[in-house]
Amino acid sequence: MFDIGFAELLLIGVVGLLVIGPERLPGAIRTGSQWLSQFKRGFNTMKREIEQELEVDSVKQQLNQANEQFKSQSEDFKRDLEESYTDNMPGPENDIPDDYTPETSEPPRPRETGE
Repeated sequence: MFDIGFAELLLIGVVGLLVIGPERLPGAIRTGSQWLSQFKRGFNTMKREIEQELEVDSVKQQLNQANEQFKSQSEDFKRDLEESYTDNMPGPENDIPDDYTPETSEPPRPRETGE
């Protein structure tokens, strides 16, 4: 994260010892390390949330693509079905004659089982 070597850490320690003093330096180091760990935790949390959002966005994009593909396929199927239906429609020679009357007006009865 930070590109700090041993020489830089030693210099920071000496300056801290001179500025803060030997009595309060351990407490200051402890406080600084707590701040650094909180910063790292917050950064990692933010990074994880951003990765989750990107993953959700990619899933949404895939779902939208699948939805568009499904719509186009269903439209193609509907068009093909309508074309095959109009191609197989009975012509005038296969129409029902005008003087045709059904034998009965009752609907067919269900078959009786021999129980």
